[in-house]
Amino acid sequence: MRANSLALRLFLSATAWAAVILLATGIVLSSLYRAGVERAFDRRLGVYLRTLVADVATPEDNAVPDRFAQSLGEPLFDLPLSGWYWQVKRLDPGKAETRASRSLWDGGLPGLKDSGAPLSPTGSREGYVQGPEDQRLRVVERTVDLGEEGTYLVTVAGDAAEIIDEVRAFDRALIITFVILAAVLLLTTMFQVRFGLAPLKRISARLAAIRSGAAERLEGDFPVEIAPLARETNALIDANREIVERARTHVGNLAHALKTPLSVIVNEATARAGEPFADKVKEQADIMRDQVARHLERARIAARATVVGSLTEVEPVVVALARTMEKIHRDRPVTIAVATGPAPARFLGERQDLEEMVGNLVDNACKWAQSRVAVEIVTAERDIAHARRTLRIVVDDDGRGLSPAEREEVALRGRRLDETKPGSGLGLSIVVELAALYGGKLTLGTAPIGGLRAELSLPAA
Repeated sequence: MRANSLALRLFLSATAWAAVILLATGIVLSSLYRAGVERAFDRRLGVYLRTLVADVATPEDNAVPDRFAQSLGEPLFDLPLSGWYWQVKRLDPGKAETRASRSLWDGGLPGLKDSGAPLSPTGSREGYVQGPEDQRLRVVERTVDLGEEGTYLVTVAGDAAEIIDEVRAFDRALIITFVILAAVLLLTTMFQVRFGLAPLKRISARLAAIRSGAAERLEGDFPVEIAPLARETNALIDANREIVERARTHVGNLAHALKTPLSVIVNEATARAGEPFADKVKEQADIMRDQVARHLERARIAARATVVGSLTEVEPVVVALARTMEKIHRDRPVTIAVATGPAPARFLGERQDLEEMVGNLVDNACKWAQSRVAVEIVTAERDIAHARRTLRIVVDDDGRGLSPAEREEVALRGRRLDETKPGSGLGLSIVVELAALYGGKLTLGTAPIGGLRAELSLPAA
């Protein structure tokens, strides 16, 4: 799931960047093409403009009617409202005179001087204006000063629809091209993300196998970019196992180191029974022994629970414990029946811990049962909230059972309800603590066969 999420984020990120880049590139290319089309159009208008300026600069011919239209040689200037116009306007005060192409009919062309259009290096202005019939025109104009002959404003306009149509055709072709390019980029990105992250997905799957106990290390060939991650992960797993083993060794050494001095103290105090000081020493020594046993057991349990990749078949362990308990309690007529489900159950943890938990429960049931102990192994469906399956081991006996108050009291460390029964009172509390370290729990209730029901819930593979 996490690998898929990473792949999705990478894909969306690459797609977003590709879209932004393509959009920006398209806008730039469209702008550059539009500027190129306008320059080509302006050069065409400039040819007509220079022809008119040359005619205006020939004073002896200015009186010839229609000479401008004839010299331009463009039929569109004779077609009414064709979108192609020229106009020569005298600017001298009191001598206003305007000559224009037949295509203007009775209209006129607005100037660009008031629009703020800048002068080009040739002294002309280019821009857009609204012409007759609300036509959008591309205009080029130039002021010609002939001294005593007067000052003239020469204007040539062309239909801007040609520019717009040309740019639209280019934009359509550009959009089609970029859509195809975007599709190719998306497919390429999808391919790269899918196959580029495949090693990470394999590592994720193999880590899950290690977690479930199906494997002990990351095995296989990985790309050079991923191989260091696999090596460091294997080194971390090995280091974790070494730490656990060292912790177990230290716990065992500490237990042996403390056992002998405490035993000596208790023996010496027992030998002087009846003396107040000896009785107090024995009392405190018993408390110390209980506390040491408790904390050593907690340390051992915590060390075991941190092991990665432990997986235990449940049925062989329970069956072996049932045979052992029948031998231990052979002086009592107790039978132990083991029932399993159709599918094999596997505990997500170490065999020693499972033996200790189930062994304590079965041993306790045998002590209190009259004749029957039933052990049932059930593997529940996957728990969606915790993303795991749950293993349930139910131990029933036909003894006298416990009241709700007694059930709460019996799970406390060192608490025994019947001093005539052998034991230290630590069994159920150890089961509770060990199950909690694995994320499980122990529940006490009433068995259908009349006695106590102990239901142990643990993570399953």
